[in-house]
Amino acid sequence: MQAVELPGHDFPARQDFVRRSERRIMTIKTDALIVGAGPCGLFQVFELGLLGLHAEVVETMPVVGGQCAELYPDKPIYDIPAIPVCSAAELVERLMEQIKPFSPGFHLGEEVTELSGDGPFHVKTSGGKEFEAKTVIIAGGVGSFQPRELRVEGVGELIDEHVFYRVREPGRFAGKRVVVLGAGDSALDWVLELIDSVESMTLVHRSDQFRAAPASVARMRELVATGRMDLIEFGNVTAIEADGGTLKSATVSVKDQDDRRVELDDLLVFFGLAPKLGPIAEWGLDINRKTINVDTEKFETNIPGIYAIGDINHYPGKKKLILSGFHEAALAAFAAKSFIEPDKKVHLQYTTTSPIMHKRLGVDD
Repeated sequence: MQAVELPGHDFPARQDFVRRSERRIMTIKTDALIVGAGPCGLFQVFELGLLGLHAEVVETMPVVGGQCAELYPDKPIYDIPAIPVCSAAELVERLMEQIKPFSPGFHLGEEVTELSGDGPFHVKTSGGKEFEAKTVIIAGGVGSFQPRELRVEGVGELIDEHVFYRVREPGRFAGKRVVVLGAGDSALDWVLELIDSVESMTLVHRSDQFRAAPASVARMRELVATGRMDLIEFGNVTAIEADGGTLKSATVSVKDQDDRRVELDDLLVFFGLAPKLGPIAEWGLDINRKTINVDTEKFETNIPGIYAIGDINHYPGKKKLILSGFHEAALAAFAAKSFIEPDKKVHLQYTTTSPIMHKRLGVDD
C-alpha cells in the first residue's frame, strides 16, 4: 500500500504522478473495485478484507479521505463509536491503519471514466488504468470533486498546457512566469512550493482575506514585502492573451484601480472544488437527484454486482452520516461475497474469532 498524505498533516509526500503515468498499461484484476477513498470507502476495504476479498480503490483526489481531507480535515467528529472525539483527518488516519493488513491498491488522482460488463466488470480510469473487477462498490460521497473553473474566453484551449487546476508536474514551472489565482491552502501551498524555482510569481485574489493556514499567509506576505513575489488583492482575471497555443498575458481587473496586464507563461487556478456525479451518471444506474437508488438489504444498485454506500446512495429513511455509511459497507461486503461465490453460504465471523484477522495480525489462536 502506497503512503498518502492529508493536507496539513505529517504524511509522506505526494505520489509521483509522472512515473505512474509512464508505466505500461495492464489490466488489474480484483475482487472489488471501490470508487472513492473517503471514510466509507476505506472502511469498505476492511469489511471486504474480513471476508477474504481484495479491493482496489480509485479516487479522483490526490489524497485519501474524501470530504474529510479536502473540506474539513480539522473538524471534530463526535459520533464514531468508542471514540469520544477525533478530527476528520485523525479518523482517516485511523482507518488507513485499520486496513493495512488487507493491502489494498490505491489509485489516486484518477477518475473512473468507463464501466462495462455484468460481472466481471471492465473499468477504465482517466489515468489510463484498466481493471477487471468481480464487483464494483461506489463510495463516492457526494460525487467526484471537480475544480471550479476560470470562466474566461480562450481558457479551454490552454487547459493542462498553460492553465492548470491541479499540479502534477511541479518541475515544469521552473524558470517560468507563474500567476496563481486563489486564497486557500492549495493556492498558498503551491506559491510557497514553487517560489524558489520560478522566474516570477504573482498571486491574485478577489479580496484581502485568505482561507489558508495563517503560517502560509504570513510567509507569503513576507515574500511580497521583500520583493520576491507580487500580490494583487481585490483582483480578477477577466481576459487572457495567447498566441499559437502559448499564453502571453492576463488582464486583471482590480477594485477601484485601472486594469493591470500581467505577463506570464502559466496560470494556476485554485478556486476550490465542486462535487459532481461525473461519469457515474452515464453507467445506466437508477439516479435519484444526483444520488443512486439502492436496496436496504444489500445496498445494491439496479445493476447486480454494483453497490453504492455512503452519501452517494439513496433509500427510504437515508441519513447522511459516516456511521450509517459504515453499516452500509458491512452489508455491501456480504452481498459482494455472495455475488462472487453464489454457491457458497457466507458465514458471519466476529473479528474476535476471525482467522483472517488472526493470520494477518499475527495473533495466536
